[in-house]
Amino acid sequence: MADIQEEERHELTIIIDGTQFEVPRGKISYEQVVNYAFDNKPPTGPDVVITVNYSRGVDGKEGSLLPGKDVEVKVGMVFNVKATDKS
Repeated sequence: MADIQEEERHELTIIIDGTQFEVPRGKISYEQVVNYAFDNKPPTGPDVVITVNYSRGVDGKEGSLLPGKDVEVKVGMVFNVKATDKS
């Protein structure tokens, strides 16, 4: 029996802060990426700012993902998540 090709699976592998995650095909939201990055316990507080940048996206796109927004994922897409304190 042949292995299911990555393109045929319902999930695909992306990389968030150097760790591989299996995520559903389609779009991923800022909030979902943050939850993966911080194991569902993102830092909070009035001065905490979390930035999400991505590369290796569909058609080679890269950019920033903002709260409330989403982006189409593809195999091997890379996300970098950083929490900073504005104080």
